[in-house]
Amino acid sequence: MINTRIDKLLGIAWLNKYRSDHRAIFAIALPMILSNIAAPLLGLVDTAIIGHLDHNIYLGAVALGAMVVSFTYLLAIFLRMSTTAEAAHAFGAGDEQAIRQLLIHALLICIGLGVVLLSAAPWLVKLAWWLIQPSADLAELAGQYIQIRLLAAPAALINLAVLGILLGQQRSKQAMSLIILMNLVNLAADVVLVIGLQLNVIGAAWASVIAESTVAMVGLVWLRQWLILPSKWRIEPAKLKQFVHMNGDIFVRSLLLQLCMATMTGYAAKFGTVVVAANAVLMQFLMLISLGLDGIAYAVEALVGAARGRKDRQQIRHWMKLTLTWSALFALVYCLAFALTGNWIITQITHLPDVITTAQTYLPWLIALPLLAHWSYYYDGVFVGLGLTRGMRNSMAISALGVFLPAVLVSQWLLAKNNANHGLWLALSLFLLARGITQAYLLRRYKIIHQD
Repeated sequence: MINTRIDKLLGIAWLNKYRSDHRAIFAIALPMILSNIAAPLLGLVDTAIIGHLDHNIYLGAVALGAMVVSFTYLLAIFLRMSTTAEAAHAFGAGDEQAIRQLLIHALLICIGLGVVLLSAAPWLVKLAWWLIQPSADLAELAGQYIQIRLLAAPAALINLAVLGILLGQQRSKQAMSLIILMNLVNLAADVVLVIGLQLNVIGAAWASVIAESTVAMVGLVWLRQWLILPSKWRIEPAKLKQFVHMNGDIFVRSLLLQLCMATMTGYAAKFGTVVVAANAVLMQFLMLISLGLDGIAYAVEALVGAARGRKDRQQIRHWMKLTLTWSALFALVYCLAFALTGNWIITQITHLPDVITTAQTYLPWLIALPLLAHWSYYYDGVFVGLGLTRGMRNSMAISALGVFLPAVLVSQWLLAKNNANHGLWLALSLFLLARGITQAYLLRRYKIIHQD
């Protein structure tokens, strides 16, 4: 009896009861956590190798160009999320033809959108420079980098769709392998083109193009079982239209999210360069949070989506409860870790005394943020798994336009200038919490949890 109570207190009985289910969650989550760690290395490798060349302008050009390209592709994340949703549904239903059709639809959108990005490259560069206003020399080199990188736009978008298919089928180890392969190919190409042939910025750009194109080809080879019979390829206008609408919903959601995140740096410019730098340091804490919480969200997408394909409401609720528990546990661990090591993390990111002192002033917001933010990560996974992309869009619009924007404006009006940055962090905290609340409310309206 005593041992049973101790087991319950420690959660051991809960872990033992659903041991295989916990393994299923982490079979998806852990590879994707590792992938989240590896993904930023594509730009980091370019930056590290270029950073050892003789002229600073090369490093600035690659860093600036990589930022513009990354932001562009980040807005296209809707391709990965919508493809995961539909692939998981088809996987749960055991519908091979639906997966084949989804892949064909996704490839059509990827190639079409990729060609549009490639064609629009000169205008994207002009828009970026209008916003950033770099020096003429820096703009020229970074512009060359961007236009070369966008030659691989169709391949980069295909990679998002391939990842979506793999995740929807719960093949997360293969998804991780693709991301690792991209970094290895990029590193090898950088060594040859930048160091060996001394092509500098142009070499770094072509290295990334080679890496993205190689991974796209490997990914399509892995999915060849749905591509080798052209006679079975079908384009169904109604389903393609529905898929396009799903992508549109997630695009709006992603755009609003990125604008809110950009405000944390852009608006802070009013408070001086030290505050801007401190906020940039603290935003790295959000990146650390996303490493773990995104991994759980990927597991939610795949497992809930497969249960949706089987039309098993009880299984949907079961996966939601288990993954919510892990999401909350991750959040608690993050809070504790930031409370104990937050000051040390700041000093590892920067050595500037003023920036360190300022960042430490706002660190309490980051200590509390995981508990406020994990709901939005978790519910994003649930909504993707259930294919409720319109709900994702609407909850984001309410949170961004109805909570974040008013909170920024009101806090700046009420707070003195030396405390105004607290208003930004308050607005971000309320925004993330509002996303979770609105998504929970919408989910109740969809009657997924409380009605059989």
